[in-house]
Amino acid sequence: MPGRSAATGVFAYGAAAGLAADLLLGDPRRGHPVAAFGRTAGAVEKLLWHDHRGWGALHTALCAGGTAALGALAARTVRGRRTASIALTAASVWAVVGGTTLGREARAVGEALSAGDLDTARERLPHLCGRDPHSLDGPAMARAVVESVAENTSDAVVGALVWGAVAGVPGLVGFRAVNTLDAMVGHKSPRYRRFGWASARLDDLAGWPGARLTAVLATVAGGDPRGAVRVWRADAAEHPSPNAGPVEASFAGALGVRLGGTLSYGGRVEHRPVLNREGRDVDVADIERAVRLSRRVTGLTLAACVGGRLVMGAIKRRRI
Repeated sequence: MPGRSAATGVFAYGAAAGLAADLLLGDPRRGHPVAAFGRTAGAVEKLLWHDHRGWGALHTALCAGGTAALGALAARTVRGRRTASIALTAASVWAVVGGTTLGREARAVGEALSAGDLDTARERLPHLCGRDPHSLDGPAMARAVVESVAENTSDAVVGALVWGAVAGVPGLVGFRAVNTLDAMVGHKSPRYRRFGWASARLDDLAGWPGARLTAVLATVAGGDPRGAVRVWRADAAEHPSPNAGPVEASFAGALGVRLGGTLSYGGRVEHRPVLNREGRDVDVADIERAVRLSRRVTGLTLAACVGGRLVMGAIKRRRI
């Protein structure tokens, strides 16, 4: 049908333009929509917080559901206007993906480590992950960066594009809202163990397809496809996160490095399973390799999402 073909074209051109804007400009330096969402969600949390799953579910529904509804309203406003629809999609992709900033921050830590400047590396590491940098030496920080690049490739790029391909602008902004809520309240601290339960479970559900696609594409785009598949099959299920497991395992196998082990988050120590026991320790050069793999995965994701929409459109036309 012409309508479906036009919608696929809008997504394809808009997503490509949004990724190009991210590549050239990085994240918006002022007035970032994700930061604005975080402030709003924090204000709503102050009003609703109770140590109860039901109140947390209400918080999730209002914040994530409200964001998706605003996206749907914006998409409806420009419906039928191709140029405006492409522009809205491009702006939404630029706002929600973070591949360029992810690579920039990873390389900043890598450059500090290469120079032997551990203090600067520790200052920059929190821009990538929530680990306690003061408990990490140079190799441990390099490993943390590679793991963060892997996980955030799924969370900050692939997952958003997948939901954009499925549901357009509401899917793009809704996924980012869910992922941001999980980062804010989804961790297992005494305050959020119950209140953040709904956000964490919804993030697991929303992130499932993007994580698997990331793992598949990292396997295809990495330097050792067989090794990536082997580590994914052997070790991913041991990871405590159902989505980070396949992603980090496939990156570990593709890069030939060993990930996982002991981590520290705000004084809380976690002993995670080792991914790719046959791999070598991560070194600083692997940070650049991980960033390049992330870039390749991003490009393949765009192609896969557009191709998927075309295939589904063809199947629907044949049924009609």
